Amino acid sequence: MDSKNEEGHLHPLTHIIQKTGSIFREMGFSVATGPEIETEYYNFDALNIPSYHPARDMWDTFWLKSDETKKLLRTHTSPVQVRYAETHEPPIRVIVPGKTYRHEATDATHEAQFYQLEGLMIEKEVSLANLKWVLETYFEKLFDSKTSVRFRPSYFPFVEPGVEIDMSCFKCNGNGCTTCKSTGWIEIMGAGMVHPKVLAAMKIDSRKYKGFAFGGGIDRLAMLKFGIPDVRSLYHSDLRLINQF
Repeated sequence: MDSKNEEGHLHPLTHIIQKTGSIFREMGFSVATGPEIETEYYNFDALNIPSYHPARDMWDTFWLKSDETKKLLRTHTSPVQVRYAETHEPPIRVIVPGKTYRHEATDATHEAQFYQLEGLMIEKEVSLANLKWVLETYFEKLFDSKTSVRFRPSYFPFVEPGVEIDMSCFKCNGNGCTTCKSTGWIEIMGAGMVHPKVLAAMKIDSRKYKGFAFGGGIDRLAMLKFGIPDVRSLYHSDLRLINQF
């Protein structure tokens, strides 16, 4: 029986991670990674989320049994920002793509494991205007479409001020369609100016330096770019999905 070798296929999440790394490297960012099993300090305390803070309820955490420091499956990739800053002097430009975990029910848009993209830029002169330009450039190159970004006030304990980031719909150019639910905008990530207490945890003088940080789901970016309706299909190893890429 004749047989032939078939070419392998990259997973859609791999496509997004590789493309994201390429785009941000062009803007002078490094790409960093960190441990998926984290300590309470890096996942919460260093990010201005102490044990008594009600914001901890925002992250449904998988805690691990440990005889030493309290350990957990990281709930976001933000801990890598602190780890990176401990070994690098400002100016800092870094993105962190990686897997994260949260103890929550799964549905078409939520999973207990998912990939997140984190970004950090720290320099002497940095503002939300710089953040807006960086994200507009990223979304335009990722979705191959002219993109606008808007900020909406929000709260995250590790930034002040905090904002929700919306991008203009790449499908309809902001005119309204089923992808953006006829609003012209797609909610894509959270961001803000790094809180002085987080800079202090990084051993960075907030009187001299400031920065912005942003974070969002890579799974959501993949679903939007490739028209995937259910996030769970990204983790079911169904070759009918993977063979398309």
